[in-house]
Formats: sequence, structure tokens, C-alpha cells
Amino acid sequence: MVEKLNVDESNDRVSVVQYSREPSVEFFLNTYKTQQKVLENVRSLRHKGGRPLNTGAALQYVKDNILTGSSGSRHQQEVPQILVLFTGGRSNDDVRNAVENLKGIGVMIIVVGTKNADILEIQSISQESSHAFFAADSNYLSGIEQQIFSATKKVDTAALQAASFGKTAMIRPHTHASSDVVFLLDGSDDSQERFPDIKDFVQRMVADLNIDSNKDRVAVVQYSNTADVNFDLRRYSAQDDVLDAVRGLSHKGGYPHNIGAALQYVRDHVFTSESGSRLLEGVPQILLLLSGGRSGDDIRTPTISHKPNYALSVNDYEELPSVTRDILSFKIKRRMGNKITLHLFTQIVIFVADSKKNDVVFLIDGSYDSRNGFEEIRGLVEKIVESLNLGENRDQVAVVQYSRDATVNFYLNSYSSKNDVLSSIRTMRHKYGRPLNIGKALAFVRDNVFSSSVGGRSAESVPQYLYIFSGGRSGDDVREPAQSLKENGIKTFSIGTKNADTLEMQTISFTPAHYFHVTNFNNLQSIHPSVEATLRGTEETTEFPTVIGKK
Repeated sequence: MVEKLNVDESNDRVSVVQYSREPSVEFFLNTYKTQQKVLENVRSLRHKGGRPLNTGAALQYVKDNILTGSSGSRHQQEVPQILVLFTGGRSNDDVRNAVENLKGIGVMIIVVGTKNADILEIQSISQESSHAFFAADSNYLSGIEQQIFSATKKVDTAALQAASFGKTAMIRPHTHASSDVVFLLDGSDDSQERFPDIKDFVQRMVADLNIDSNKDRVAVVQYSNTADVNFDLRRYSAQDDVLDAVRGLSHKGGYPHNIGAALQYVRDHVFTSESGSRLLEGVPQILLLLSGGRSGDDIRTPTISHKPNYALSVNDYEELPSVTRDILSFKIKRRMGNKITLHLFTQIVIFVADSKKNDVVFLIDGSYDSRNGFEEIRGLVEKIVESLNLGENRDQVAVVQYSRDATVNFYLNSYSSKNDVLSSIRTMRHKYGRPLNIGKALAFVRDNVFSSSVGGRSAESVPQYLYIFSGGRSGDDVREPAQSLKENGIKTFSIGTKNADTLEMQTISFTPAHYFHVTNFNNLQSIHPSVEATLRGTEETTEFPTVIGKK
């Protein structure tokens, strides 16, 4: 990280603090003036040791003793203040007051959690969800290094120059509580039946805005295979006129929904002075993108902000009203943000999972190898199920245990409500038995659980996922059934402990990246974020499965 900075008394300055029960300063912001000196001292750092982990006290210490003028901070000169916090566990003390105090003086906090860090805690400490990172183990830190560094470079300085979609423009400071808000709505064939709910959502949002040519302005764009402006930012200066226009919207139609092309269109034709944008006056530009499915084109190049500043997910279009308060609260916070942390462009993505459905099967090690970790396996399965959208014509779940042979706890079509599925998982008893015949269990799941007769929907092209937990090496050959699952389009995630055979588990997995290793089942909760992230990536991308050589 330091190697990427421009360390110099007049440019970037660096300080390092270690903490456990109490914090210890390794060096202050004004201790070293060259990159070489900073690197030498980082390389010679010795581990502090100690317990418990008092993160709250450490954060307050940094505010009171490090980010001060006497220690080299240039806060009074409006130099961005960035704190990168590394934590490997849950704090023993309360972090909330210290976090608020740091944010109150404009400090941007980036949090990197490893191993036993509390996910909710690191998200609450970080300023935005995009500033919270998690690595299952410290060995994986190098893999997210660039993401962390990129987050540090996103701080807006108080300077009046800003990049306007790649062009340099002079931005005049703007002190009025106003915004240019563009709604980019999914107008594809997929959203036709639920378009009244979409219009209702926009109306609710508009009703809480202060519409006026000198205050909030609104534009609406629909997209499918192309994008069309319903009205731009110049069109209406009264709230009633905007509401009437929204009520009168007709569904665009078309397929597929090309989000990339729509973003490009908005960038080139809506966030412009000609269309009523007040970008050059320093007015915050807010894009609310409503999407009901995967984009039919590449979204990476045309995105207005490289990553969304704020992302929300609802299970159905009818749930859209539930997020209006969150969005309005976020908008107010952005208005009140100080000039160090205020982003001129805010991209809010609302993903509606209305059209998504999956078949998810959990294949759980029920042998003697897993008897001490069965509660932890059950806990991770519960967490994954909690994030699913269970219901008729939506996500379905089945659970199977295996040892010498496989036993079904319930099939894909056994339950249609999340409460029933969770209740069955919580009351599930450990199967026991040996040996561990993974190959036989994989074949059983393929033939008897993903079958249409018990709820499998492969004939409807519904994505199918298998999670397999293993605490040891298989007593039989896994290659043929593993390959068969891949050929049937079933994407397998494998989770193994130290006694599992890594090569065997990677062979079973859809790709090697779909294998997760923990030293023992007690550490399962630490990989939950990584498993969830890989599942989302699998849903959104086409990957090449692990190819198994046949004899």
C-alpha cells in the first residue's frame, strides 16, 4: 500500500498504530518524510500482542493523538484524512462513539476484516459498504490490495476541479440543498406486469423531493435494448407536473435489458447542461438505477461511478416502498456531508430479484468426521438460506446428509416458505456412520434430488446449485459423478476442513474458486461472505468448470 503512495512532506503522509488492549504508535504522520524511511519501518514492525481487542478505544486514540496538527495531520488545510483499519476479531468495547467522532471531523474509514472479524461491525465502522472488505484469512489480503487502494483514492478533495465523465471542468461550489435526480427504470418485457409498482415507487420518491428549478430536478429514462428519455431535468419545475408525468408513463417494452448502453446514454444525453443538469454548478448528481435482471451487455465501461455508492436489494417489486426511506435518508446524508467526503456523483442501484429463482441443494457430511462440527454446518446453511428468496416459483431448497450412503432430510418441493425450511434445518439430527462415500452421495443427489419428480426445475432452465460439506477424504471415486453434475449444468460449491482432500474437493467444485477451506468446522462462519460473493459472481458470469480427465 505504501509503495503506491507518493510519500513526501508536501504530498502523502503515513502513520502506523498497533492496538490490542490499548494502542501503541509505531510512528506519527510527521515522523518520516520519505517513502523509503516509511517502508523500512513498516518492514521492521514487531507484533504487539495482548488481549482483548479494544477497537473503540483504538479509534478514539487515533482521533485524539494521530489526526492532530501536532502529530502531522493537515486536517485544517483540508487534506483528506484516511484511516485504514485492519481487524481480526470482534471488538471487546463499543465502537460507535469513536466512529461518529472520526466521521464528524471528515475522516474516511476503510475497514479490512480477517478471520473472526464481525461482518456487521466492520460495515458499521466503514463509511460506506464499498469501504468494508473481508478476507477469510490474512493470506488473502494481497488479493484485495488493489480494491483497498482504489477506495482510498476515491476521496473527493475540496478543490474546485473535478472530472466530469473524463473531461476536466471547473465546478463552482454549491451550498443549496438541491440535487439532480435521474430515475433509470427497467422498461424491458420482464418488468411489464410490475410496471405499476415501479411507477408507484417513483411517485413516492418524487413526493418527498423539493421540486423546483432552483432546488431538486427530476428526469425519467426507461431502458430495455435501448434507452428512451420520458422527460429530462429541464422539463418540469413543479412537483405536481412531475407526478402527473410519472402517473402517465407507458411501459417501453423490448428485450434484453442492456444496462451498459442505458448508462452510456444517461451519461451522454441526460447528465448534460443541455438537458438541465447543474453539474458545473456543483449540484449533486444522483442516478437511481432500477434493475430486474442481469444486463444483456457489458456494464463496466460506461458506469457513471466505477462502483455503485449504494446498493439495495428487494425480493419483489411490491417491496419497493420499503426502501424509499433508506434512499431518502442516504440522499440527506449526502447533502449534509462535508466537502472532504461529499461525492458529486452518486449511483444508487436497486436490484429486484422478482424474476430470479434457483434450486439449491445442501449435501452435508453426516459421518463421524463431522460430529463435533454439525452445529456449525447447520449455522452456515441457515445463513445461506436466510439470504435466499424462498417461495413458490422462486428459490427452492433441499437438504441431504451422507456418510456410507445418503439420506434426504427434505426435497426441493417439500417446503415453499422460508420459515418451514429454517425450522426443518434447526431440528435436523446428525446422521452418523462411516465411511464417507462422497462419490456415491453426488450420484444420489444427481439422480434423486435434482430430479423433476421432487421439484428440480432444470427443464425450465432454472439455475441449480449444490453445496457440499466434507470433513474428510472420500472412500470412493468422485470423478465421474462430479463431471456428470457439471455436464448437467449444476454448479457445485465445496467446503472442506483440514482432513478433506484439497484436490478431491477442487475436482468436485464447479471451478477451483468454488472450493472453500477451513481448518475446522468451527471457522465456517468466517467464510460466509466469501461464499456469498462467489455465489453472486456465479449467477452473473459465465465461468469455465474444472475439467476432469477421463480414463
